[in-house]
Amino acid sequence: MSGNSSGWLTCRQVLNIMVIFGFMLNYALRVNLTIAIVEMIDPAALGGPTNITNVVADNITTTPLPSTEATTVKSVLGGNRYFWTESQKQLILGSFFWGYILTELPGGRLAELIGGHRVFGHSMLWSSVVTLIIPFAANLGVTAMVISRVVLGFLLGASWPAIHPMTAVWIPPMDRSKFISNMMASALGAAITMPICGYLISWFNWPSVFYATGSIGVLWSLCWFIFVFETPAKHPRISDEERREIEDAIGSSTSKKRPSYVPWKSILSAPCVWAIILVHGASVFGYFLVVNQLPGYMKTILHYDIKSNGLLSSLPYFGKYFMSVTASHFADHLRKTGKVSTTVARKAFTTFAVAPPGLMFILLVFFGYDKYWAVAIFTIALTLNGAVTAGYLGNGLDIAPNFSGTIFGMANTLSSFGGFVSAWMVGELTENNNTYGQWQIIFGIVAATYLIGSTSFLLMGRGELQPWNNPPERNGFPLQDIRQEEGVPLKRNNAS
Repeated sequence: MSGNSSGWLTCRQVLNIMVIFGFMLNYALRVNLTIAIVEMIDPAALGGPTNITNVVADNITTTPLPSTEATTVKSVLGGNRYFWTESQKQLILGSFFWGYILTELPGGRLAELIGGHRVFGHSMLWSSVVTLIIPFAANLGVTAMVISRVVLGFLLGASWPAIHPMTAVWIPPMDRSKFISNMMASALGAAITMPICGYLISWFNWPSVFYATGSIGVLWSLCWFIFVFETPAKHPRISDEERREIEDAIGSSTSKKRPSYVPWKSILSAPCVWAIILVHGASVFGYFLVVNQLPGYMKTILHYDIKSNGLLSSLPYFGKYFMSVTASHFADHLRKTGKVSTTVARKAFTTFAVAPPGLMFILLVFFGYDKYWAVAIFTIALTLNGAVTAGYLGNGLDIAPNFSGTIFGMANTLSSFGGFVSAWMVGELTENNNTYGQWQIIFGIVAATYLIGSTSFLLMGRGELQPWNNPPERNGFPLQDIRQEEGVPLKRNNAS
């Protein structure tokens, strides 16, 4: 499929394709519940009507609502409805981040030590398996659902930081913005998953959502282990020409021998690292709020039906992916042609991606009650946010490719707190009072968070390779000499 074996796809192209589909599935496994839970919960538990219409075969019956939380209302294909309160709903959605936060930093460091290929592949494989059993967990109750979501988060937590160490050994520095935009295929995955889930629920009921996404995830994982390899040197089908091109372009910025320890003091005292951590935490706080809460907001506040809900909820993600690809290509072009430095490019695109969405959420405070304005504003906000791929998202690879997994793991750890806090915040503010007035408070908090994050990166962000990227070994000898020039090939007498 790659290299000399096919003659039409290079190994990097295969890697790009697999990463795109991998991150699409990564978010499909995460957001499938956000649309399914709308139909999993009995309306009365959230203050809805006092009975529901229940379709069984060709018969339509009206079933009285249960009087206790333990009771469920039977529906088609075993798709029970559960008497879960708003707080329990948010607990289930937010518990994903309890597990997610535990493996971000260890996952990034593990990928630096044993390789991102194995970490990312196993993360996706076992997350897909857990997804397949979620309908059974739902029948066992809230506790089982919380446990399954914690485990799912634990497994998926390592996936994002694992890609950065692979990027450092496969992708030349001046092409990394474009490659990092593949991670925003997660937005494309959410965009596709939400309407498909809406139709699956409409046709087969909610359990089909988990069976479909879990099965596809298992199939992708098998393809990943067959067609993708850790480094160009380990790929059995790569051509000599492609391998030489990659290794010459990367040069010595990424060590052939992985550093044996992390220079924690240098990393934690570097303002450019904290710039990445803070802006990522702010950006993802807003993004997770939209991912987890938009379907519920559209149903309870804007009153869209489930099929329209899934379709309209997906629009912001299509926009986000389009912007991520466009901005990344533009940023790499500007850097390659020398029109702007990497520092200027990262700051400019980060500001563009994070500050305007903050302004969009201010508009939601005033116009979020209107279904047309709300959909338009959500879509514009997330579309603009897609430019983070040309901004801070790949910045760890600029400043320290040898520790890019660790840096991104640190940033994603903070953002995971934001994911849980956003779910908890919505639950607390809307419990027994799910009104537009409460959502105005939520929108104001998100707006302030976006603006603080963009300002922090504008002040502290950098794009230059940091001296601690190649720390001296414990015996006092440096790992190897550092070349400070970005993307300058390492000239060698003998080609690999």
